[in-house]
Amino acid sequence: MIEIMPQSSGNVIGIKAGGRLSDADYRQILIPCLEERLKQHRKLNILFYMDETFTGWDLEAAWDDASYGLRHRADFDRIAVVGAPPWVEWCIRLIGFLMKGEIRVFPAEQLDQAWAWIKTTQ
Repeated sequence: MIEIMPQSSGNVIGIKAGGRLSDADYRQILIPCLEERLKQHRKLNILFYMDETFTGWDLEAAWDDASYGLRHRADFDRIAVVGAPPWVEWCIRLIGFLMKGEIRVFPAEQLDQAWAWIKTTQ
């Protein structure tokens, strides 16, 4: 399940992920939100918060995530990943070099610090 967090505004989008993410989560919620914001802003700052129920992605959702990220890799200025399990942190660090923007990983207890960082312009 994906939710757009209420703290989102302007070019800053907070995404809360729980359970197992599906293709529908991306196609019905996340991608339309990102596309709408990209019409209004040149670059986006993303906070991706994985809550304690997060278990991963189904295959189609993983493909949606990777393909969208690569197509739009120059459209993200900052990405904060919060609460990621160790296996997700490893994947983020591995593919991070493909992204044009800056990516930081924060433990769940540093959610407030992640929001502060993501809202800071470069």
